[in-house]
Amino acid sequence: MSDQQPPIERLYDLNRLSEAGYETTIALGPEERQKLAAFAEVSAVNRFEGRVSLRRTSATRFAYTAHLEAEIVQACAVTLEPVSSSISMDFTRALHLVPHVRKTVDFSGELAPGAGDDEVPEEIDNSRYDLAGPLLEEFSLAIDPYPRAPGVAFNPPEDAQDRPESPFAVLGKLKR
Repeated sequence: MSDQQPPIERLYDLNRLSEAGYETTIALGPEERQKLAAFAEVSAVNRFEGRVSLRRTSATRFAYTAHLEAEIVQACAVTLEPVSSSISMDFTRALHLVPHVRKTVDFSGELAPGAGDDEVPEEIDNSRYDLAGPLLEEFSLAIDPYPRAPGVAFNPPEDAQDRPESPFAVLGKLKR
């Protein structure tokens, strides 16, 4: 994916979250979908809709639940023809508001408890949270890196006679 700024943002102040929680739908218009397609390096994003639900689990912890629906068009990895695909997924995130997250890196060689564990809450340092961020992350991870048109298979060339002999095969002959 690209290193540019995210194509969409939907900031929400977690301090405003009531006990009833908050629900919203993030649906992109044509211009935002075009920016998202460039960001995700796909031919087109025909549909992108996320339903996000937030609820407070404690004074500094929040539960983020989302359902993502998207339709994209990519170039076939074999024929370069357009390939349409759909993404439909549910996911959750646990958020932990820590106003002063430690920004230094500890190079002592030991991993902190829970390092690499997906069940550890995501630490955030600001109550203004981008609700679209997790949707973009999951969308980017769900894109097939090598899409294929229906019925298309990659067949490597079978001209083994024309290929030069492998250096390892030559070494194997010398060993015998």
